[in-house]
Amino acid sequence: MTKRKGFTLIELMVVILIVGILAAVAVPLMRGRIDSAKWSEGKAIMGTVATALRTHVAEKGNAFTAVPTLSQLGFSANDLNGTYFTGGESGVGNFSWVINDDDPMDFLITATAPEGITTPSQITLDENGVFTETQ
Repeated sequence: MTKRKGFTLIELMVVILIVGILAAVAVPLMRGRIDSAKWSEGKAIMGTVATALRTHVAEKGNAFTAVPTLSQLGFSANDLNGTYFTGGESGVGNFSWVINDDDPMDFLITATAPEGITTPSQITLDENGVFTETQ
């Protein structure tokens, strides 16, 4: 009698089951990593706006504008557009910003998640460089 080489149906089913379990665990983990990578673009744009706000206040002194326009910050219309996030004037697109009237170095930049990003729904950046996520 010759010996047959190969796998039994049971062995193949066990392997398929193990691969299925690994895939079921990996997909949600990868989804979170994808959102995090997309948010890195939004955070980079927020950092650029923060630098522009500081420059605006330094240039204008007490005559600063609480909600400066793109041109007051030195941007063109599409300068804040990325692959996932769109910019525009404060409150248009995914970004908004405001400078505190009482303390010009106190500002807040908010980014709202664009379509396709599930979590978090919003991230804010304050004058200290601290990002805060809102679910």
